[in-house]
Amino acid sequence: MTNKIAIFQYLKNLYNEVSFTHNYIYGFTYHGMVYMVITDSKIMDAILVLDKASRGAGYSLRFKPSNKIKEYMMTLAPIAICTADFFKGTVEASRYNKGEVFEKLVTEYYGMAWEKDSVPFTDAGDIEVNGVAYQIKFEGATFTNERLIKSLIGEA
Repeated sequence: MTNKIAIFQYLKNLYNEVSFTHNYIYGFTYHGMVYMVITDSKIMDAILVLDKASRGAGYSLRFKPSNKIKEYMMTLAPIAICTADFFKGTVEASRYNKGEVFEKLVTEYYGMAWEKDSVPFTDAGDIEVNGVAYQIKFEGATFTNERLIKSLIGEA
């Protein structure tokens, strides 16, 4: 497969086949604030990009929003979580990465205690709100890569 559009669709479709949930909470910075947008898999084509995976894992599917994508996401009922400065300071003072800190802030937004876990996206969401499971992704997050998808579907 050399056509990047075909690779993108291949990874997205297989990810959706094996993913526990198709509901997402996306996080991103925009004009000095950190926002979350709650949505489902219908917007994946509009906001995800095909990127090169690290360590020889082929291509990856990532949430790496450009300013244009962030402007689009601001039309999807964004919820302000904190200032970008607060977020940056929290990440710098933490042993956790941006995605984990964002996941913690979202969990606390919903009045729950956060604990770091490593439950695969095929087995559960990152959070459950009102009986609905969500994956939480902060800008820069990788959804999957070719090597992982192939191993999950038995092609590796």
